[in-house]
Amino acid sequence: MKVSIFSNNGPSSQKVATALKDGLTAAHVTLDSLDPDIVVTVGGDGTLLSAFHHYNDRLDKIRFVGIHTGHLGFYTDWRDYEVQELIKSLVNDNGQSVSYPLLTIQVEYADGTHPDQALALNESTIKKVSGTMVADVYIKGEFFESFRGDGLCISTPTGSTAYNKSVGGAVLNPQFNAVQMAEIASINNLVFRTLGSPLIIPADEWIRIEPANAADNVLMCDQLSIEGRPIKAISYRIARQRIAFAEYRHTHFWQRVEASFIGREQP
Repeated sequence: MKVSIFSNNGPSSQKVATALKDGLTAAHVTLDSLDPDIVVTVGGDGTLLSAFHHYNDRLDKIRFVGIHTGHLGFYTDWRDYEVQELIKSLVNDNGQSVSYPLLTIQVEYADGTHPDQALALNESTIKKVSGTMVADVYIKGEFFESFRGDGLCISTPTGSTAYNKSVGGAVLNPQFNAVQMAEIASINNLVFRTLGSPLIIPADEWIRIEPANAADNVLMCDQLSIEGRPIKAISYRIARQRIAFAEYRHTHFWQRVEASFIGREQP
């Protein structure tokens, strides 16, 4: 088995990464950042997102494990003081995993240049640089609504607890292979009407958004952005690929939700 250690630059994360590297070397585990079987991220959810995009062309060959060195992470199962326990799990790895859906994004440009494709673990948003964004929304090729507001957020089930939740979207269990679209400050009055609530579509459907003005839009894909290019349309659907986590003690989804947002003391 080959392991890659992917850490942020924070001093606490670097300290944990060094301890992990030394421990794995002592346990005769191969360290390989180019062709790993397992990627261990050290930091938080942002670090794991960066690692996901770094290795997104190898998702069918790798599994992820997250160590968090700050606040509780939604994707990170291990604490910074549990390095030795994690090393034991890596040494005794038997290939167990749990996988989650991803979002595939295709961007068409008004200047006729080649479309771009991307994957998102959490979400993608489309907003206008300034003023109100106006866009037509299509579902499975059929016109659904004309949107006016700050923007739209399209998320995966695991991403439903991120930005999607903050704009009023539903929390969606990742056992559903589905895509969610939530409105960001939509305009609803006697002249302009939208659904006004999040919608969830299955894996055999897709969402297409066509901005009325191709210029001055900002498209986000997790932490990555596309701006300064004339966007003709963006299409979203469940990706063929999935992200896999090594299931040594992978925390179940609703336990993550409870720990992240409710945090009740256990009896």
